[in-house]
Amino acid sequence: MDTSSAQFQIDAAGWAVGAQHLPSPNFDARAEGTEIALLVIHNISLPPSQFGGPYIADLFLNKLDYDADPYFDQLRPLRVSAHFLIRRDGTVLQFVSAHDRAWHAGVSSFCGQERCNDFSIGIELEGTDFAAFADVQYTALAALTVALNAAYPLKHVTGHEDIAPGRKTDPGPFFDWVEYQTRYRWQKKQANTGEAAPDLAFRLM
Repeated sequence: MDTSSAQFQIDAAGWAVGAQHLPSPNFDARAEGTEIALLVIHNISLPPSQFGGPYIADLFLNKLDYDADPYFDQLRPLRVSAHFLIRRDGTVLQFVSAHDRAWHAGVSSFCGQERCNDFSIGIELEGTDFAAFADVQYTALAALTVALNAAYPLKHVTGHEDIAPGRKTDPGPFFDWVEYQTRYRWQKKQANTGEAAPDLAFRLM
């Protein structure tokens, strides 16, 4: 296992030190007293199955050139965002403060609780349902998860496909949940967060 580790820290405003910040207008405030208890893992590529380029960030920033690709025409009415995007090279971009509600999950339910945007943090991985994710993405994802778990009362990690079954399929069959959990636990041990950051319940297949 590659034990190289990015390091992140969540500041008092909910922004990750160590990530690139690109504030999106697509967010709103969580209800007062909301417990942020869930991480939701997604994948995204624009155009589908093509990596690199500015299009994912542009979508979250409402700056997408809809004429740049025929696929983009169907995206015109969307106003979406995620808290984080992890690129294929492991770069982490943040679009919404983790304190706030990003618009990533849509119609969704987790353990009988509807509207997962209300109580979750959304992490997008640049990828598809049809190809393996990059090794450095798992490293960055694990490090980011450790930082978020230290800052919020997270209890569970799950996939978009699990909170919106039949509607969504990501992060898909090529996302390695065991690898993610293994790296998270190793990096948590290295970070020495101790009892202040209880372990997470991972969705394992």
